[in-house]
Amino acid sequence: MKNHGKVINKVEELMLKKGLSKNKLCHRAEMERTQLNNFCKNEITRLDTDVLARLCHALECDISDLLQYLPPEA
Repeated sequence: MKNHGKVINKVEELMLKKGLSKNKLCHRAEMERTQLNNFCKNEITRLDTDVLARLCHALECDISDLLQYLPPEA
């Protein structure tokens, strides 16, 4: 299988930067703690645009602040 690089999320980094606890972010973004934990561990395989919009709103950021593309190593 060809390596196309990967997309990582920076939810935990932003959460810490904003001084929010996981509980507070879950409440603001209206999401389950398990779902947030999966984001923080970078274990999300399918991105839900509604969840991303809620995270952007709760963290007061743009989508480009949440996700980063890492190209494959040469």
